[in-house]
Amino acid sequence: MKELNDLKLKVLELLKEDARRSPALLSTLLGVSEDEVKTTIAELESDHVIVKYAAVVNWSKIEDEKVTALIEVQITPERGRGFEGIAERIYLYPQVKSVYLMSGAYDLLVEVEGRNLREVANFVSEKLSPIESVLSTKTNFILKKYKQDGIILDEHEEDNRLMISP
Repeated sequence: MKELNDLKLKVLELLKEDARRSPALLSTLLGVSEDEVKTTIAELESDHVIVKYAAVVNWSKIEDEKVTALIEVQITPERGRGFEGIAERIYLYPQVKSVYLMSGAYDLLVEVEGRNLREVANFVSEKLSPIESVLSTKTNFILKKYKQDGIILDEHEEDNRLMISP
């Protein structure tokens, strides 16, 4: 694992907050030249520290809402490869959004997205459960997202009450 210098860490923090920030704005915020920022971003991209720029979408605001499930998976590690081969086999499915190796009661946490409950259930029963190393699965459906990637998704009404002072 590579240790990053202070400039790279600051660029990452600012891009994580808003990936649309231009190199010109970043250079102003950081007090360095725009060329330095461009070079830093290019290095972070080539080293695969920055892997993608993406928008956070509040799917509940549109009619084409998606169903998301978090699936706890217990597996038997493969000899010589451990959890890597099974994790790879699972994350190659297009409906799988994330796969995490976990500590605790289960081994992998798999985030799956589908058009409806049946589509996710079919994935679990037809694709995930039949994998030889999978011992058990537990599917948890996300009912509502309040916060995602550090962004609060709920709109709050402004508190228009008057302050009362003694």
